[in-house]
Amino acid sequence: QVQLVESGGGLVQAGGSLRLSCAASGRTFGSYAMGWFRQAPGKEREFVATISWSGSTTYADSTKGRFTISRDNAKNAVYLQMNTLKPEDTAVYYCAASLYGRVSRLEEEYAYWGQGTQVTVSS
Repeated sequence: QVQLVESGGGLVQAGGSLRLSCAASGRTFGSYAMGWFRQAPGKEREFVATISWSGSTTYADSTKGRFTISRDNAKNAVYLQMNTLKPEDTAVYYCAASLYGRVSRLEEEYAYWGQGTQVTVSS
């Protein structure tokens, strides 16, 4: 079983930055792929970024160049650095873990999910 706890959300003005963190339990964290997804009010949950067990990354087109995903296997943690935030980035952000280990945009490959952290970007 893997437990994920997100932190770092909050209210920020457009153009600002936030860094989300996700703390994971489990002895084999280093073998998981980790992903960030988000869900805005009234919308479907969508892919944001993912990092494989080996450090390969993939981003949604809407976040590429502004967001950076990283991981620290020694700390069982994954991070999402979000720069140049826009009002349309407002959403609940979820951390997820995939036992496949590979980068993936597909929610169904992620078996474990955190509770989410709210990010609000004001204009």
